[in-house]
Amino acid sequence: MFDRFRGVLPEVTGEGTHFVVPFIQNPTIYDVRTRAKSLTSVTGTKDLQQVNLTLRVLCRPDIEKLPKIHMELGQDYDDRVLPSIGNEVLKATVAQFNADQLLTQRQAVSARVSEGLRKRAADFGIILEDVALTHLSFSTEYTKAIEAKQVSQQEAERAAYVVKRSEQEREAAIIRAEGESESARLISQATKAAGPALVELRRIEASKEIAQTLAKSRNVMYLPGGNSNMLLGVNP
Repeated sequence: MFDRFRGVLPEVTGEGTHFVVPFIQNPTIYDVRTRAKSLTSVTGTKDLQQVNLTLRVLCRPDIEKLPKIHMELGQDYDDRVLPSIGNEVLKATVAQFNADQLLTQRQAVSARVSEGLRKRAADFGIILEDVALTHLSFSTEYTKAIEAKQVSQQEAERAAYVVKRSEQEREAAIIRAEGESESARLISQATKAAGPALVELRRIEASKEIAQTLAKSRNVMYLPGGNSNMLLGVNP
């Protein structure tokens, strides 16, 4: 409220119906609702890479400080203050990180920017409800360099996987060969230890298998009188 005799009054008048002295007092209406603003900046990283940044902030005036805001800044206080302090905070914060850290530690960077910007805005009577880093991009040359590096890393990882797999397959083949060699050695030792008895056992087992096979055939005839010879029957 501006008074012709006392200037800007320190009291803030809220919503509703109020008494105003005609020609003496002149009210200025401020929208105290939260509104969104986008702030952009181009700055350099710790390793001297150019980066483009965009912030989205939700801001509103501190109602108790509206008289000061009106006298020092005016109704366009947010447009006069936020771009400059946003650029200031972004430059100071980004300069502490390398380019690759901005990508891997984006949340930490956003949190630090938010903290710094809230403090600076409070000095001007502006409350920031939320601050978010919505866009981050590098120059075309640096972006291509990052993509080439990622491709090289993927190829190196793929080659390492192929080498590791080949090594595992080679080790598995060696183990199988050693197992087969050991099995053959044990069989050879068992054969030598058993000698003729093992050979005779194998002959008897083979004879039994042959006898069982012939017994199932209807074309086999046995000679009487306990003769162990056998004749194959021929159907007429």
